Amino acid sequence: MTARTAVVLPGGQNGPAAPLPMYAAEAAARRGAGVVPVWWDEPDRPLSLTESERGPWVLPQAVNALRDLTGDILLIGRSLGTYGAPLAAERGLPAVWLTPVLTSAWVVDGLRRATAPFLLIGGTADSLWDSALARELTPYVLEVPEADHGMYVPGRLAASAAVLGQVATAVEDFLDQVVWA
Repeated sequence: MTARTAVVLPGGQNGPAAPLPMYAAEAAARRGAGVVPVWWDEPDRPLSLTESERGPWVLPQAVNALRDLTGDILLIGRSLGTYGAPLAAERGLPAVWLTPVLTSAWVVDGLRRATAPFLLIGGTADSLWDSALARELTPYVLEVPEADHGMYVPGRLAASAAVLGQVATAVEDFLDQVVWA
């Protein structure tokens, strides 16, 4: 592995190759990081997990992904992957959390205990997003008006594609100015 590694913890439905985590991982790769994409052990299982099962299900898979890594490690998590926040806190790892589940005590507790900087990205139309809480937890926030949990906004698809560009730029800026400055 390279001296820099980005570990991608995906959402519950589309894996690490979905646009949001893929672009975040590409931002890290363009800055010399190796990318370790995590594919959930049981791809259909996330849809049936209860709130109390999510963290204990995600955490061992995240730990396993980090097992042999050394150097500068960045976590990138989307939705379900943000249940890896306690691991980032425990290991002092910087992170990019895409559409974090800010309604989960498991995720929020992990974010509150973080010692390394992290970026939160979400939208005002996402029922799992909390604007005030996001800003309380970190100074690094990209909030997109009217974006839902998939970061889609109303109107033509080009508007949602533009949001993906905003997300990519926010991640690049966070990596350049904070994580790997």
